[in-house]
Amino acid sequence: MLFGAAAWQCASRDRGLGWDGAARAQHLQLIANNTRLLIVPWARVAGLASHVLGRVARRLSGDWQAKYGHRLYLLETFVQRDRFRGTAYQAANWTRVGQTQGRTRQDRPDGTWHQAAIKDVYLYPLHRRFRQYLQGQTPALNPP
Repeated sequence: MLFGAAAWQCASRDRGLGWDGAARAQHLQLIANNTRLLIVPWARVAGLASHVLGRVARRLSGDWQAKYGHRLYLLETFVQRDRFRGTAYQAANWTRVGQTQGRTRQDRPDGTWHQAAIKDVYLYPLHRRFRQYLQGQTPALNPP
């Protein structure tokens, strides 16, 4: 597993959180992106992926705070639709909120863009009041 910075722009995530550009810029650091999850094909353990996702979700915010000085309130991930079904995330109670538009971070202001695979967007809250924290309605605990 690998976690990193959240995607700068993701329309379905931003819409689900009620974010505009200013809100995203102010609160994006409170989200982490699960950029890699690999369960090797020969690992035949029932529920392994959802178990690992659950354990990591319970620990990640504390580890993030120790490293970066602030908590996390939400996790996101992108699942390539034409290759995977997102079964592990669904089993671990992640919520599918939409899909990407098939664009990349290499998009340019002049309107040129690179085609990419369309991906399903999944979110997992780490705090029961994650929406309030991410919308700035409640001061974040241990803000950056």
